[in-house]
Amino acid sequence: MTARPYILAEASWKTVRETPYEVAVLPWGATEPHNFHLPYGTDVIECDHIAAEAARIAWERGARVVVLPTVPFGVNTGQLDLRLTINMNPSTQLAVLRDVVESLAGQGVRKLVLVNGHGGNDFRQMIRELQPHHDVFVCTLNWWQVVDARQFFEEPGDHAGELESSLMMHLAPELVLPLSEAGDGAARRFAIGGLREGWVWAPRQWTQVTRDTGTGNPAAATREKGGRHFRAVTEKIADFLVELAAADVQNLYE
Repeated sequence: MTARPYILAEASWKTVRETPYEVAVLPWGATEPHNFHLPYGTDVIECDHIAAEAARIAWERGARVVVLPTVPFGVNTGQLDLRLTINMNPSTQLAVLRDVVESLAGQGVRKLVLVNGHGGNDFRQMIRELQPHHDVFVCTLNWWQVVDARQFFEEPGDHAGELESSLMMHLAPELVLPLSEAGDGAARRFAIGGLREGWVWAPRQWTQVTRDTGTGNPAAATREKGGRHFRAVTEKIADFLVELAAADVQNLYE
């Protein structure tokens, strides 16, 4: 395998020393069950591939980006009664993110993009806290919000449903069990109106919401749908990386 210069885990010191990287990309996933048919590392695998492919496209267009190793643990306080779900508290995430930002700042990399792959992660307030103390521009995106999923899926779902099942069929088919073994992803709703309607928020207690750990029916998933969605997402992220690499972060407003 030929080392990819935009993937830090594969790059040599010689490559890194000689490459003027403009943008670092930090994929951040989670370790948790995904219905009966997808692996615990689903969020990590998706982040790995999406960040790497977006970086490849951007690199080939001249943007000097580098993808850092994916963080495999996310905020899973509502899933801790599911065996081998690994939780990383938001305060721990902030400490990790601060150390990464400080490392980059000391080495002259002034732009960092967080590619988030887990709904329980929310980095916005952490970025607000870090912003006054560092001259690294930090931003975050949720890859599943980059394009309108309903262009590709009948019923995307939000956890191990048609979207994630299709994507994993495309990225790691050898790790996906037959859909006949999957649960239907039926999810219970909050009984209180404001929470059910979405204008009040509280974390969900996962085992009270779903019988199979999924929320969203994977029955209509296909590898082809996953491939089309993957290409659309990575191309759009790549467009952003190219723009960010060329941008003056001291002059971001029109």
